[in-house]
Amino acid sequence: MIRFNGCIEDIRSCQTGDLPEHAERIETPRTIDDTMKHAAPACAVLCLIVSLTAFGKVFFAGAAIKPAAVFIGLAVGLVLLIVHELLHAVVYPKAAAVTVGKLKGKLTFVALASYPMIRGRFLLMCLLPFVLGIVPLAVFVLSPAEAKWLNGMMFGMACIGMISPYPDVDQAVTVLRHANRNDRIMFYRDDLYKIKENPD
Repeated sequence: MIRFNGCIEDIRSCQTGDLPEHAERIETPRTIDDTMKHAAPACAVLCLIVSLTAFGKVFFAGAAIKPAAVFIGLAVGLVLLIVHELLHAVVYPKAAAVTVGKLKGKLTFVALASYPMIRGRFLLMCLLPFVLGIVPLAVFVLSPAEAKWLNGMMFGMACIGMISPYPDVDQAVTVLRHANRNDRIMFYRDDLYKIKENPD
């Protein structure tokens, strides 16, 4: 079940599922701001990928990009941030209560739930929003060099779509490092937990 909340004041209130006694906390940043700082290396890598793609298209293919179209693409990408969160939400099973909305006082949209998912499904939940960057980036790469407006719009959309999931990438890497394939992963209040299939 997906519900919408235009002003989320407390993340913890949206992540209060049934936490098993044998669940183990995975060390992660405790606040949104700390999460952004911790994920900065992932942001840098994604920025580099987008920049090198643009450089390659312009330098090797002689592509032309209309600056105004880039700004339009950026604006569309920002609007699609709500779709980004919905893509997180749709991966959860129907039994999960997922809250999608904007954090109070921040220009940050989130999808919040507290439901255990097998590690592979959790990773899919983290990374599915990349389609909003991969698709326009692929169109940008494959479009004719002389298509100034199309190139500009697709590049702008790719910038937002490829870079905005950087905290999700950091989270996925953390889970890969600290959880096994058969572990279940869930959020509970401010924290992330792994639940072993056969605890000792």
